[in-house]
Parts: sequence; structure tokens; C-alpha cells
Amino acid sequence: MAEKPLRLREVLEVVYSTERWEILKKLRVDAVKLLEALEGFNIRGFIHGSVARGDVDENSDIDVVILQPIPSHVVETCLLMKGFNIFSRILTQATPSNTPKAHIYLGPKEKTSVTFPLLNFRTRELEFYRFGGIMGIEELRGNLRAPGCTKRLTFIKPTANGHLEYPIEGFESEVARELGVSVDVVKERVRVLKKRDKYGRTGLFIKRLLTEGENFESVLEKIVSKNPPARRRLRF
Repeated sequence: MAEKPLRLREVLEVVYSTERWEILKKLRVDAVKLLEALEGFNIRGFIHGSVARGDVDENSDIDVVILQPIPSHVVETCLLMKGFNIFSRILTQATPSNTPKAHIYLGPKEKTSVTFPLLNFRTRELEFYRFGGIMGIEELRGNLRAPGCTKRLTFIKPTANGHLEYPIEGFESEVARELGVSVDVVKERVRVLKKRDKYGRTGLFIKRLLTEGENFESVLEKIVSKNPPARRRLRF
């Protein structure tokens, strides 16, 4: 039996311009301020996505995630006391089997957000954040950058001058090793992102904008009481 031909990896080297380094610096300064605010309330947050990887542009968001459930009033009190303005609060659940999450947006353009789970994340969900690139405040202060994958299905590996990137498809095992995640997670993200690229962003199972006076926990309780499929995640 003839051996299968080896698929060659096409690697693109991207050298950052001075402007791009400046954009990254500004975003990271703002990210550190937000993480320091949370740290002041003994809340450990992480930056994830392009600001962690470094492949930013003028449209990049600051996405902070807290990896364990925290009472929502504690997070909101922390942000308000540290001088942040809360513009909107949204509760989401991607599918009945996914963990419901709280999203707090700190500006009208929703460019800066703090996300935290309302139940404990599953291991696979934690790996999704590592898939996209994630780091804590100490790494940010040390000007480090994290490897991770983009929504364009490319793997980003930081270098001193910018980054190297190559397609994920065909190299799922290599990408999984680089990120310390399971191959199944990489394959699942490829499947989801390809579907999104083909059909557009699909709707969330739950997306609920909170009004003034509501809190995430009570809203989730109401949703669960009226929506039987939403109880699925509570059972395991």
C-alpha cells in the first residue's frame, strides 16, 4: 500500500508595524487596569483572544474572563467602585449543554467586556479559552504573548517581531500540542467556525438583556423554571 503524501504546512511570517505595536500597548494598558480592578476584590481575571496573542488591529476588543463562578453583585460592585461604567449586562447560553454565562459590557460599543460563568465551567469549555489564547495579569505585565487560534482558523505563534501563522486544518494534533488542549477541542472549534463561516453566526440558545434592578442569578432561575431544556446543564 502506497504511503499517503505528507501535507506540507504553509507558514506565514507577519512582522508588526510600529502602529500595530502601539495599538497592542494601549489595549494591554487598559486590560491591566481592568484586571487590577478585579484583583483588588480578590477576583482573578484573564485576558483572552487577540490581546493575549498580540495580533490586534484598531477594531480589537478587550475580552476578560473569570474562570469560576462569582456572585454577580460582587463583580458589578467591584467595577463600579473602581470607576468603570457598566453599559449593558447580557446572560447567554450557547446550547442547553453549555454553561450559562454573564457578560458585562463597559462601553456603548461593547469593545470591553467581563465574562464569568454562572455555574462551574466544564474542562472542555476551559480549553476553548486556551484554544483562543489566554493569559493572566503577570504575563501581561511581563509583555508576554500567548499562542492561540483565530476565528479565521489560523494558529498564531508569537515571535519577537510579530507572529507566525498557519492553518489549523490538517494540523489539529500539532495545534493541540502547542496549546496543551485535546485534539477533540481543536476539531470541534474547526467544525463550529467553519459552520459559522458558511451559514453566518447562528443564534444562541439563550440571550437575555438584563434590565435595571435585575441580577444574573435571579434571571437564570426564572429562565430555568420556565424553560425545561435550560435545566439540562443543571443536571450534570
